[in-house]
Amino acid sequence: MRLSATRLGILLFVLSFLGSAPTRAEWYVAVQAGATLPQPLTNIDETKIPFPSTPSGTKVSDLALKSSIMYGAKLGYYFDSVKWLGVETEVFRTSPNVKQQSVTESPPGAPSTTEVKPGANLIVTTVTLNLVARAQLGSVEPYVGVGAGGFLAQLNQENRNGLPPLYISSGRPGLNTELGLRYRLNERLAFFGEWKFNYSHFTFDSPAIIHATYAVHHFVFGIGYHFW
Repeated sequence: MRLSATRLGILLFVLSFLGSAPTRAEWYVAVQAGATLPQPLTNIDETKIPFPSTPSGTKVSDLALKSSIMYGAKLGYYFDSVKWLGVETEVFRTSPNVKQQSVTESPPGAPSTTEVKPGANLIVTTVTLNLVARAQLGSVEPYVGVGAGGFLAQLNQENRNGLPPLYISSGRPGLNTELGLRYRLNERLAFFGEWKFNYSHFTFDSPAIIHATYAVHHFVFGIGYHFW
């Protein structure tokens, strides 16, 4: 059957469009779990506190944190036009609780005091948006990522030496970096191992305004599903 010039032109146009149209980009979802190895809370100061025994501006020694389990999930997208580059959002939670320890408080213009303070529960929920780059080496994919995050910290302390229990929270921005290695079992399924580093500066408000720098390492493993 012979095609008219018009039909042939339409057919060529459609074929040309389909040939030049981008294919669907690569998406993935993943679950992850692992260990949090925290650095101590540093740069701690109390800028306002209602108790006469702790004046405003008191400096506090670093507070050691406990290692913890972390868990969470990821959603990512690699661009079709630049297959090695993608974006990723993730959410994860960890509990690097404050240890019972000797704490030194240094009020302005007064001698420092040191005493053993009870521990406290610290729960940190993190949501990040990362830019991710990978190298596709067959079934192995090393990758690196960096992004901004929102860190919600909840600090709870029951034993307060006769004072009411303390329940305070801090929602602050921060940094997330990651370095990982993905192994593709097939087109869809992949395992990965990853190191993350998080950094933020918490501000807890009520009954005291307490500032503290937060820095932790995470070592995680996970499984992801990729689709197009």
